[in-house]
Amino acid sequence: MTEADFLHSTRASYDAMALDYDERFRDELAAQTLERAVFAGFAELVRNAGGGPVADVGCGPGRVTAHLHGLGLSVYGIDLSPRMVELARREHPGLRFEEGSMLALDIPDGTLAGVVAWYSTIHIPQERLPDVFAEFHRVLAPGGYALVGFQVGDEQRDYTEAFGHEVSLTFRRWQPDRIAELLAGAGLPVRARTFREPERWEPTPQASLIARKPLPPAGEGDGNGNGDGDGDRTAGNPAATS
Repeated sequence: MTEADFLHSTRASYDAMALDYDERFRDELAAQTLERAVFAGFAELVRNAGGGPVADVGCGPGRVTAHLHGLGLSVYGIDLSPRMVELARREHPGLRFEEGSMLALDIPDGTLAGVVAWYSTIHIPQERLPDVFAEFHRVLAPGGYALVGFQVGDEQRDYTEAFGHEVSLTFRRWQPDRIAELLAGAGLPVRARTFREPERWEPTPQASLIARKPLPPAGEGDGNGNGDGDGDRTAGNPAATS
């Protein structure tokens, strides 16, 4: 499958099932205590590093975007599916949502304080994951954080039907060590890991990793005249984007 085929099938599949997907998962986060703790920790890390804009990449109908906004982050959502973006804008009218691909983010270099990919890398072919994480590194400011959530495993599942709709989707599961290795290879060393066993209907364990783009060595600055004299600094703090 070419990249164009992969992107087209993913976009078309989520466009087709957007309404039913939203209805099924709209309130899911309310029952996910550990996931909410991960988001709270990520939000505190971003705020403590100075804050700045955060992109929720693969945001779907915007439930995680809205939750992060409630935690005090200046966050906006990006999704490949126009129908998902439409739903997100309707359900969260005070927030910003855009169409886009994590393989080619329309974001200037070094401008984000955080990137979230919450179960959105699961449709990326394994050979393209280094490109995705390189994009995250590119758009993050020094000291910025990346949060990646995914199902744990080694296999992939191909689906032709979901919520009563015809789709063409491949769901990929990853081992935390492998994702950590790829993040580190993209210049994003992992700072924290979570792992939990499956609950209720879940078929596999779940994991998330928090990685950070390193700060420049003390005294060297970041190319914008900013040094690191106190051991930390704002991880990109342009005007709020939402």
